[in-house]
Amino acid sequence: MADRRLFEEIADKIAGMVRAGEYPPGSRLPGEREMSEQLGVSRVTVREAEIALQARGILRIRAGSGVYVCGPVAPDSVAGDALPTVSAFELTEARSLFESEAAALAAPIISDADLAKLDALLVEMVAAGDDDARSTAVDREFHMTIASASGNRVIIHTIKTLWKFRMEDPEVRRTHESICHHDGDARQNEHVAVVEALRRRDAKAARQAMRLHFSRLLEAMLDATEQQERLELERKAAESRSRFLISARMG
Repeated sequence: MADRRLFEEIADKIAGMVRAGEYPPGSRLPGEREMSEQLGVSRVTVREAEIALQARGILRIRAGSGVYVCGPVAPDSVAGDALPTVSAFELTEARSLFESEAAALAAPIISDADLAKLDALLVEMVAAGDDDARSTAVDREFHMTIASASGNRVIIHTIKTLWKFRMEDPEVRRTHESICHHDGDARQNEHVAVVEALRRRDAKAARQAMRLHFSRLLEAMLDATEQQERLELERKAAESRSRFLISARMG
């Protein structure tokens, strides 16, 4: 149709890419700049198309994270062991909500034995250094100790499930690995702040310390994502420049 709006045509093209498997369920679409270059339209048109596809349930726009392809959830998958596809950003937001409240609940009732265990885990974190597997295992034990100290079995189960995402989802693991080598001191200081708040039996301070830990983690993820996108653009620019030079020499 001649009077059909451009963004609707672009929405159909992107939907076709999704159906063809170019962008499978759970995957993240390239940024607006790259999509606009690929499709030969403005970034505004791409944004309007993505909003339209979100309304149709094909895409999901996550502020500060990107645009993701929605995936159908099998009726029995929720009750089974299969984990839905999530982003590291979604997971960290959820962990911030539940683990901050777990710390607040734990503060008034945490035992001296649990505090001693947390102190020992802080030492183990330093000893783990750049060993990703060991560092992640100690980190999990640290957070699960606080969850268990909350005394709330639903919260304990929820946080254990969130850690299942953290340990088993490949994309989540890659995102964490991309930042964990650069923020060791910050993470250690944040963990120490949480333990000190718990030692003072200060629920408000424990909640705030845990929230600050996850807020800084979210910022680090955003910075890493932006850097990866810049590197990808630089790589493509270098490839284009190389092709141009080869073409110029052959001409």
